[in-house]
Amino acid sequence: MLTKTTMPHAVIVGAGLGGLAAAIRLGARGYRVTVLDRLAVPGGRATVFKQDGFTFDAGPTIITAPFVLEELWQFAGRNFYDDVKLQALDPFYVIRFDDGSTFTCRADVKAMRDEVARISPDDVAGYDNFMRESEAIYKIGFEQLGHVPFPSIGSMAAIVPDLLKLKAWQSVHSHVASHVRHPKLRMALSFHPLFVGGNPFRATSVYSMIAYLERQFGVHCAIGGTGAIVQAMVKLIKSQGGDVICNADVAEITTDNGRATGVRMASGKLIKSEIVVSNACAAHTYTKLIAGGAQKRWTKRKMARARHSMSLFVWYFGTNMKFESVPHHTILMGPRYRGLIDDIFENKILADDMSLYLHRPTATDASLAPAGCDSFYVLSPVPNQDSNIDWMQMAETYRQRIAKRLDETIMSGFEKHVVTQRVMTPLNFEHDLLSYKGAAFGLEPVLTQSAWFRPHNKSEEFENLFLVGASTHPGAGVPGVISTARVLDLVVPPAEAFASAHA
Repeated sequence: MLTKTTMPHAVIVGAGLGGLAAAIRLGARGYRVTVLDRLAVPGGRATVFKQDGFTFDAGPTIITAPFVLEELWQFAGRNFYDDVKLQALDPFYVIRFDDGSTFTCRADVKAMRDEVARISPDDVAGYDNFMRESEAIYKIGFEQLGHVPFPSIGSMAAIVPDLLKLKAWQSVHSHVASHVRHPKLRMALSFHPLFVGGNPFRATSVYSMIAYLERQFGVHCAIGGTGAIVQAMVKLIKSQGGDVICNADVAEITTDNGRATGVRMASGKLIKSEIVVSNACAAHTYTKLIAGGAQKRWTKRKMARARHSMSLFVWYFGTNMKFESVPHHTILMGPRYRGLIDDIFENKILADDMSLYLHRPTATDASLAPAGCDSFYVLSPVPNQDSNIDWMQMAETYRQRIAKRLDETIMSGFEKHVVTQRVMTPLNFEHDLLSYKGAAFGLEPVLTQSAWFRPHNKSEEFENLFLVGASTHPGAGVPGVISTARVLDLVVPPAEAFASAHA
């Protein structure tokens, strides 16, 4: 039987949701776990900051597949709901089109069909067909393929019949457009890939599953913010005997003879381990953390030529009054859809118009702001750093443009009530979160960068190196990132078996 001193040591680089989930799974399988993160608090993109009595989730705000968290806790012998309270939301979100009309997404099937009929009665049957296909895609794309590794081109070839069945060569927008004709419905049913860094006009139609995922499992928020989930994960890791160490900057993943052997800290300290799991951006892992240029597949040139997701501009602000008419989640569509998407993903320019996601968590959870106040963040998809936009110069100008848009559409006169604020730009993604090219979601989710074509969960470059997070399989978004750690169960042996094999 393994003891504390004979347990194989697993070092995890990055305390984002993927790294924390990996730590829980490895801890449950008998490994001695150390999680290292360069930031002052754990969470990565899901970190939390407090300012002037307000609490802000820096990144993800919704939970669409709570069962992935339930299963993670069960794997560790615990009950997720003993540690975290989730609140189901209804409506899920309100989409506000540029002409002021709205589409409200709800949990109830009849209510959704009524919304479709209100906009375009002729599209109800097409909507029903789309949702049936969304369910079929989910059952294959998520239930069957979302938690399995793709170690070889043969494993990819084996799923080609499934991909053909799913019409995975189609984009999400093309899939939606084959069922509904009204342009507003095409927008309302196809924008979801943006949640995971995808261009709706390029992302594989596998991501059409999100519509069914929302209907079947609901849209939730964590009471206390998404940071409450991060805190619960850290607590669980520590209860297993693992360590989560912040302000710990990993400079290099050390290797010897094609095998990962540990990490070297920025301080020069060496930490040896039997396995290394990187929750850093895959491009950063292979181009910055591994010295010597020994990579054969994921070279600097290949990473530079890959398609990376868009970035984000986020403005966090708190007000000294409540805006009761603003729902928990609002999506403000700009005057253009395809044109704006092209400017963000293809042309890499900062357009004059914008579409926005407005998050008001205090609509559900008053604890995130002082009494009588509201907490907000507003997010605008913007080009990644391939654009060469000077965000040091543009940040305040762009924030003002966002404020003007909010004032004109949904929050008239709100700026005089703003009492605290902060912005996050692609520079923060690039320099604080070490996201390659400031891409907020890692590699773009197109078919030719999915499954085997993504960096593998079990590194094909080095033995005993494993990857989790948005840039590996199955991809970005809270369910996807948590699932990248679940794939480890199939590629990392239990600690007893690992120790025996390396005795």
